[in-house]
Amino acid sequence: MQIGFLTAALRDLTLPEIVRWAGETGFPAIEVAAWPVDDPRRLNPAHLDVRHLDAGRLTEQLGEAGVTISSIAYYENHLHPDPRERAARHDHLRACIDAAAALGVPSVGTFIGRDTTTTVADSLRQAEGIFPPFVETARSAGVEIIIENCLMSGWHPDGYPANLAYSPELWDWMFELGVWLNYDPSHLVGIGIDPVAALRPYVARTHHAQAKDVEILAGRIDRTGFGGNAVDRSDQWDHAWWRYRLPGLGVVDWAGVVRTLVDGGFSGVLSIEHEDPVHGGSVEAVQKGILLARETLRAALTSAKSSPA
Repeated sequence: MQIGFLTAALRDLTLPEIVRWAGETGFPAIEVAAWPVDDPRRLNPAHLDVRHLDAGRLTEQLGEAGVTISSIAYYENHLHPDPRERAARHDHLRACIDAAAALGVPSVGTFIGRDTTTTVADSLRQAEGIFPPFVETARSAGVEIIIENCLMSGWHPDGYPANLAYSPELWDWMFELGVWLNYDPSHLVGIGIDPVAALRPYVARTHHAQAKDVEILAGRIDRTGFGGNAVDRSDQWDHAWWRYRLPGLGVVDWAGVVRTLVDGGFSGVLSIEHEDPVHGGSVEAVQKGILLARETLRAALTSAKSSPA
């Protein structure tokens, strides 16, 4: 198992700059953000322009730095209720698959999503028609599609889960579509699921993993309950009673998570996903946060390897 990081937090750096920094600081792998360059929302960076890819030059830069790409990251709603928006997301997912194949990257990470205008049951049926062709296209090019278990509640007008991959029940369903899990323990805390207990039966179906923590904000849940804000939803991403933190600064049991991955034979990349508001505001602060997170994960990995179950 290797420790890497998702490039999205370093949105003000170019991909060559990130690759160079990763190499200089000893990261063997990076998960590369690849949202569309021309996305008018500009919510997420396009570190990798998958539609205008110079695979040879990037491969050379990676080789010089001693860094690999663990996965191409394009986390979007593939069940978007607007047909044009949905088609655009599908087109970009295909471009990400093509880029992964050209670069020899083993996976493309994304979401299932949800059609928020209809029932969960209907969204499941829609996904069953959409994802198997993507999986077939990807596998024919030597690429796997991995799904992160984030709730994406900000996509739903009332804050309900809008990515139908957030629980072990849904993992069993989505594996039938041919996809793999990109496991992130932080997303289980807010829905009352033990991240370690949930992971244990699914390590063999975990192709990639992300490392992000959650801090519980004292007393807040007694006002809103698990569902968060109901009256004031001016910020759809305000979780009310918890917030994301770097690994080691929240409640996730990293010793347990890492040991479970190691004991289960996980040999992929554990990718630090930096969304910590305390360790942000500048490139330097974000980089320091990523390095701080690595220390927590290294300690957990060393412990797991030195005293196997």
